[in-house]
Formats: sequence, C-alpha cells, structure tokens
Amino acid sequence: MPRLIYSLIFYLVQPLLWLRLLWRSRKQPEYLHHVGERYGFYANTVHAPLIWLHAVSVGETRAAEPLIKALLETYPDHALLLTHMTPTGRVAGAELIAKYGPRLTQVYLPYDLPDACARFLDHFRPRLGLLMETELWPNLIAASRLHRMPLLLINARLSVYSQRGYQRLSPLIRPAFNALYAVAAQTPSDAERLTAVGAQRVHVFGNLKFDVHPSPLKIELGAQWRQALGSRPVWLAASTREGEETLILDAFASLDIPELLLLLVPRHPQRFDEVADLIEQHNLCACRRSDGSLPLPQTRVWLGDSMGEMPAYFTVADLALIGGTLLPLGGQNLIEAASCGCPILVGPHTFNFAQATDDAIESGAALRIHDARHAAITAEQLLSNGKALSSMREAASAFSQTHRGATDRTIALIGEITALRTTG
Repeated sequence: MPRLIYSLIFYLVQPLLWLRLLWRSRKQPEYLHHVGERYGFYANTVHAPLIWLHAVSVGETRAAEPLIKALLETYPDHALLLTHMTPTGRVAGAELIAKYGPRLTQVYLPYDLPDACARFLDHFRPRLGLLMETELWPNLIAASRLHRMPLLLINARLSVYSQRGYQRLSPLIRPAFNALYAVAAQTPSDAERLTAVGAQRVHVFGNLKFDVHPSPLKIELGAQWRQALGSRPVWLAASTREGEETLILDAFASLDIPELLLLLVPRHPQRFDEVADLIEQHNLCACRRSDGSLPLPQTRVWLGDSMGEMPAYFTVADLALIGGTLLPLGGQNLIEAASCGCPILVGPHTFNFAQATDDAIESGAALRIHDARHAAITAEQLLSNGKALSSMREAASAFSQTHRGATDRTIALIGEITALRTTG
C-alpha cells in the first residue's frame, strides 16, 4: 500500500517534473534531450549479456570509473549499460565511452514509475544491477525483483540527515532496502545507518573514489600551469556552490597579498557566467579558463569554467578549499584533492562525507576552518609556511594511498553472489 500511494503521487506530479525540465533547460538545453528515455522508451539496443550500473551525475560517474574498468576486464563477454539522471552525468559518461569503447552504452534511467521501470528492464534485460551511493527507487527495486535480477547498492553512503528522512518513510523505504541483494557501504558509520533503515547483507568496502587515479594528462597540464605561474601562490576554491562564492570573494579581497591568485571553480557549469558576474561586482581583475589564456601578473581571480580538469586545478594549487562546506550543503568530496597531493581546507558542513573528512583531518591532510574569513586567514598563514604545506601535501598523498581497495572488494562480492560467468 505505501508503494501504491507513492506511485500515485509520482504520476500526479508529472506536470511539475516537466516544468522542472523546462526550467532547467533555460541554462542547460540538454535537459530536453532524450526525454523519452525518462519514461522507459529507448532507441538503442544491446545484444551482449548486460551489466547495468547507475551513476546519477558527474561525481558518481567519475567515481565509478575504476569499477567500470574492472567489470569490463572481469566479464569480457558482457557489455555495460551506464545510466544517469542529469545531462552533466551523461557528458561524464560519454568521456568514459570514448575511453573504454563500444562495450559501454549510456542512457537516462527512467523516472520511478512502475510502467517506465518495467519498460527499462524489459528492453535491456540486464543480468545484474548496480546502484551507486544513495540511489534508492522503490518501484525500480520492486521491478528488479520481479525480473529476478540481482540488484546491489554499492559505494553506499547515508548521512545522519538522510537517515532521519528515510526513517520517516519507513513503510516505503524498509521494503526497498530489504529487496536489495546486498549493500556495499563506504564506512562502518554508513553501514550502521543503512542497517537502521532496513538494509540487509551490509558489507563495509570503503570508497571507490579512492581508487580513481587522476588523469596523467591533467596532472601534466597542472604542472605546466605551475611552471608558467612560477612561485606565485595559488589558493583554489574547488567545486563551490551557490552562495559560497560571494563569501570567498569577500574574504579573499580582505587579504593583503597582492601576488596571491584565487582559482575559483564552481561546481555546476550552468553557474559559470553567474560567478563571472560576481567576480566583476567585486572589482577584481579576472580571467577565464575557457578563454585559453593564463593569468597575467595583475590577474587576481582565475575562473575555472571548464569540465573534467579538477586534477589540473588541484595540481597547480598550493592549497584547496573544498566547496559545499561553508554553507549547510554537506560538502563535496575531498578525495580527489588528496589523490593529487593537494593540502585541503574544509568548512564546518561536511556531513555528506563525514568519515572521509574526519580521516583526512586526523591524518594531517586537511584542516577544518569555521567560515570563509577563517579560511582566508588560514590560507595566508599556510602559504607563508612552506614546511607546513609540504607536510600536508605528503599526508594527503599517504591518506589517498592507504584507503584504496574498494574496487577489488566490490568485484569479489559480485563474483560471489551472482551467476555471472565469462561464458554468459
């Protein structure tokens, strides 16, 4: 009965979802592309035995790369279907298709409507389904069970905030968790919260993002930038969210370090122009990465308005502030910064990645700051202390190395619980 009520509500709110697509298409026209796929209608077919992996957006898609590579190697006679919910996730997936070839196909996952989910599974008939992180769709899970397809929640995480929300919807959520074949949690705390809301057969495997190796080409690009900038200090604000850029620009402008360059990289590409306007309003000399030129000596702010270049940004930076942590947004992940050996600052709001953040702070790879002003003061202190920065850089690299291995553990779990064989 709870799922029936949920489904009826989902059908009734469809006009609102169409309006949402239209609203988002103002800045990203791609939201109006492939709309039929969101209702389970697909033009492309896959004839090989199929493994399905759902990665909702950019972060999940990039985190999935080591697993995608391992799946293609472990099951050479299988194809891999990659599904997303956002255009930016689809762009990130297209990069993986270009890298790993035609055995990888991508589409949008349909909305969680019973008929759409049934069409999706009937069309592709995957042998195995893998949901990344926090993607829990009751109708999709129920349809997978009817199709006798093992469905796993992998790289799973659940914040305290999300746990409370799930507990309020326990009659709907608990059966969905119980229907999953297994859950691979990132941390013991995630496993405890997932179990409390109904997950069964929960394992602790670590975070797949630790297994992502930064692109050597992007690392080299960052090194080239570093050489061009010479000894000029670079403070990176990485993956910032709406409302944070103003705080950071105010704090940066208050510093009396004329040679300091602020490298500002918004999380969402549709906000690049908006952030450029904010920089102009602060009367700070700026340039944009998309223009192709490097900062001049008089440039105060470098706007990182490009996609897929975070490893280069972390490589050129002396210090990075992780976005989403200054406001109560839960924070972006600091693992990529650590893997590039970049010293890290995080704000007070890191509940989306609490364990990784706490571990990074304990290891000496990261420091917690109270607000943007405190971040600027701390940046000023660290940038004048080469020994402290060097120590944090070494700690970041060590932190990244010691937490790897989630991919191998996930592949082993898949091999144990499914009937997949290289013979199909």
